[in-house]
Amino acid sequence: MAKTAAPPEYRLLTEFRRLFEGKIYKHRNSSQGDFVAMHLYEDLIAINRSRKLIEAAIDRRDRVLNVQNKRRGVDARRGDGTFGEIIPDEIPITDTGYLVARGPIATVEIGIEVKILAKAMIKQIDRVINDLRNQVVQFRRGGGSPICVAVVGVNQAESTVGYEGDRPFPTTGRQGFLHPCQEAAEAERRLRATAAPDFDEFLVLRFKATNAPPYPFDWVNYNETRLDYAAALSRISARYQQRF
Repeated sequence: MAKTAAPPEYRLLTEFRRLFEGKIYKHRNSSQGDFVAMHLYEDLIAINRSRKLIEAAIDRRDRVLNVQNKRRGVDARRGDGTFGEIIPDEIPITDTGYLVARGPIATVEIGIEVKILAKAMIKQIDRVINDLRNQVVQFRRGGGSPICVAVVGVNQAESTVGYEGDRPFPTTGRQGFLHPCQEAAEAERRLRATAAPDFDEFLVLRFKATNAPPYPFDWVNYNETRLDYAAALSRISARYQQRF
């Protein structure tokens, strides 16, 4: 009997897991979103659904990932991962283990914003929604029609611990200190109702992380998450093929 091929391991999902598994997650570390976002581009190349994207990013290397997320001559807030046309005469930088090169960009063709709601979700939900919606405005500033993507992690653990510096703040289940599982559904509902319509793709990653020893991590439903992400990658590829 022939063996069934194992489903692909998508890099973005793997790196998202690694933010939590086996270590303390520090929510104030802004570089974490950048690092997760850049792996979406590697996954787009891996599924090979847009010839235009492959030619631009791999064959010609005139489209690059700008981790610093700044466009020359455009005053716009950073996103977690922007991809666009490299400034003429600049040399793209290729890193070991990555197919998509880096460099300073003049345009944004794909923009990604990553948000993670690990605890105190309702307390911060309005700020998160405003940040997400404003980022779409920033991606579009300077002209063009960028593909705008949001990746939002929503914790559903029965309890978790937050940290301010080295000081832990565990959830208690009482008002103001609700466990993630008590807030997750309402947080996701508000995000989908208010922020999602502004994006071309709005991906919610449902997970469970206690942020306490031994720092376990699990997906609420890994197969569902994998399929949702794979479908989003296919649609992003199709949009790139049509727009650029």
